[in-house]
Amino acid sequence: MLQNNKTRSKKWLLLALSAVLAISVLAGCGNKEDKSAGKATDNSKVVATYEGGQITQNEFDKEISNMLFFYPEYEQIISMDQFRDYFVKQQIAYRYLDGKAPEKAKQTGKDKAKEQIGVMKKQIGDKQFKEMLDKRKLTEDEITEYMARILTVVQDYNGKVTEDQLKAEFEKNKKDMTTASVRHILIGFKDKEGKERKKEDALKKAKEIQARLKKGEDFAKLAEQLSEDPGSAKEGGLYKDAAVGQWVPEFKEAALTLPLNQVSDPVETSYGYHVMRVENRKEKEYSKLTEEEKESLRTRAASELMNNFMQKDLDKLIKKIDLPKTETKPEEKKDEKKDEKTETPKTEAPKTESGK
Repeated sequence: MLQNNKTRSKKWLLLALSAVLAISVLAGCGNKEDKSAGKATDNSKVVATYEGGQITQNEFDKEISNMLFFYPEYEQIISMDQFRDYFVKQQIAYRYLDGKAPEKAKQTGKDKAKEQIGVMKKQIGDKQFKEMLDKRKLTEDEITEYMARILTVVQDYNGKVTEDQLKAEFEKNKKDMTTASVRHILIGFKDKEGKERKKEDALKKAKEIQARLKKGEDFAKLAEQLSEDPGSAKEGGLYKDAAVGQWVPEFKEAALTLPLNQVSDPVETSYGYHVMRVENRKEKEYSKLTEEEKESLRTRAASELMNNFMQKDLDKLIKKIDLPKTETKPEEKKDEKKDEKTETPKTEAPKTESGK
């Protein structure tokens, strides 16, 4: 419950790229047509030309379908010209980088893609998997190829990360990798039945619990009885040896700074008020990182290398982008607003981008 659902403070365009490199199943690669496999010749308009290749309208549309297969919630932004422009550039980047990747990275990308698709099919079932494919007019081979290209580039860039870069990434994330055992009791801004609770009422109740704990009542028993955090109440309010970076900012900061084994004042988060007790805290040491932790850091460092390529090198490779526009032209929006003013001259309603 206390996991940190970070607000997307960066522009979603840059975040999309970071997300692609942060986990294995995301949007972003090119979907090159395999004419040798007997597919029809693509005579659609060329919408992008870059050093060593080009992308047609059909290929671009197929790439959109691939992305929506994994992220149907992006349906609401696919008609935005800004997104489409970014998306075709990302498609160019992955096609280009896949072409430059060594064979070992390509083979690993293919193997991991097949593995991921297999896991996905097992989780959702063959029937739903086929329905998802049919909805987007895709085949299993197409989404596997799509994912393989992403994972090929990820694998290649992971291999470019040096030991010094890995250590630097560790230093940047060292604080979030600190582990702590924290016992807490949450009094939420909603009660267990989902009814809204006033902030002052939640704080009053949290302070009452704090007072009871300071008088010596058993923390675990009170947490089981009173805590409104379903993730820890049954464990006596305990999150044991957890990485603090997963928690919402206020809870994380308290876990990092509170004196050990002391009952805290109520700590406010977006969930409510927490009465906390940090039972132990341990900083990570680079020499003691697990392979999984190192791999996570390596992927983060690779993401930065990829961002640098996107920001500094990609535009030099692009010769032309000629995507058809999908959004309303500015002059059309002005006409809409003009018509609106003519019809309702005395109304000062808030204006939207569409002028409606």
